[in-house]
Amino acid sequence: MRITLDRACAVRDHWSLTASGTFDEGVHLVSGHTGSGKSTLALMMAGLFSLSGGSIGKGEITSCMLSLQFPELQVTGRTLEEECASWGAPAEEILGATGLVGRKDSSPLSLSRGELKRLHLASVFSRDYDLLLLDEPFSSLDCGEKSKLCTAIEQRSGITVIFTHEQEILPRVFRIWEIADGKLTDCGRPPDAYERWHHVPPAVKRLAALGSLPGNISTRDIREAACRIPG
Repeated sequence: MRITLDRACAVRDHWSLTASGTFDEGVHLVSGHTGSGKSTLALMMAGLFSLSGGSIGKGEITSCMLSLQFPELQVTGRTLEEECASWGAPAEEILGATGLVGRKDSSPLSLSRGELKRLHLASVFSRDYDLLLLDEPFSSLDCGEKSKLCTAIEQRSGITVIFTHEQEILPRVFRIWEIADGKLTDCGRPPDAYERWHHVPPAVKRLAALGSLPGNISTRDIREAACRIPG
């Protein structure tokens, strides 16, 4: 199971993005400044953005889901119960897990952004997809919910690609990618990837300077590295 980008190119006015690389099974992190093209790449990989050149091949991938940054863009149900059903998700289970019990008849658009984000992500993770593309999944979530999301991501099978500028709370990842100057770069696997990665989280930088390089970028790995600081 893999998705391969062969000089896949998107052009909009005076802006362009070119991407090459292979995403195998596991969790991948794609970082980059705001406006660098993370959302565009997510749309390209989902097949929702027409390529200006190159190709994207999906080997043995039979199901794909793109979770957008703003959950209201994917709302189709008039009530929370209908919204859960639209994802094929059990309403009682989803509402219970997201703290929305007793609100099944409420409109999804009556929820706060954080509540709607939790509902959306719980619905997405209630099903298994060969390829799951998460565009800024940590936005609108507090620290506790971000940690829960990291656990859900780490427990998934298949290919998961996270497009984000989050640098504080992240899951363990298989590979790190970066978009800069209109090009996708494969930084490699952590911890070797840190040498080529321009968006290394501050906590990783501090620990590396103290002589204790985290083996990965998750909170768990960072804590373990902090406990190994010499002296």
